[in-house]
Amino acid sequence: MKPTFLNQNKPLITCMIQAKNVSDAVHTARAAAFDGCDAYGFQIEQLDPAQRSEDKIKSIFRQMGNKPIYVTSYRSGFNQGKTDDELAEDLLFLRKCGATLLDVMGDYFCPDPIQLTRNPTAIEKQKALIERIHETGGEVLMSSHTLKFMSADEVLDIAFAQKERGADIVKIVTASGREDEELENLRIITLLKRELGIPFLYLAGGSHCKFIRTIGAMMGSCMWLTVHDYDELATMSQPMCRAIRAIADNFDWMPDREG
Repeated sequence: MKPTFLNQNKPLITCMIQAKNVSDAVHTARAAAFDGCDAYGFQIEQLDPAQRSEDKIKSIFRQMGNKPIYVTSYRSGFNQGKTDDELAEDLLFLRKCGATLLDVMGDYFCPDPIQLTRNPTAIEKQKALIERIHETGGEVLMSSHTLKFMSADEVLDIAFAQKERGADIVKIVTASGREDEELENLRIITLLKRELGIPFLYLAGGSHCKFIRTIGAMMGSCMWLTVHDYDELATMSQPMCRAIRAIADNFDWMPDREG
């Protein structure tokens, strides 16, 4: 059976692909395989709508081999102007094409500044979407990109809200603009690991985010998000896949055990 993002005994090195056309996506997927990635991420919002046929998407996914595939359909890129219902249908379409883990934004159906709606009607629609995904055998990551520094209590509140809505994996992206905020974000990872009870991905943007994106998975996050190359669409704060592969293979971060 194809591996999944769940029940892993180590964090996965996931190479994110953002491409405007199928050819570029295929080339990146092929190249990233030799970087040593464990999984792929594919962001359909950057793909030209004319390139989004089932056959074309499947041709991209075939290049990812037997590795699990994480997908997003955010409101950016070519998706600007689409309704959240249309974005949700994109996810179900990607699941049909072979995607493993689907990113349900925490403010789907009611946009919110920190991407976590509290609107009861929207929450019920999110739960229904998650149920539909689970019925197909898919896995759900719920994401909230707050893009601002948040206290531990605020982060845990978002995490438990996502968990209650049915997410298999919690994803929260905050920010850190100072060293003390960066260190606090590392501490928050330990709290999520101890208290949440399900896999999570906790990241940050901002000037001080390299620690969490480099060693966060060693401390408890379920994966790294990496890039094969820094092209025009790449998320610059994401580390290089081959660099993380070298770190993961050579950095002993496990605590010592007596005896």
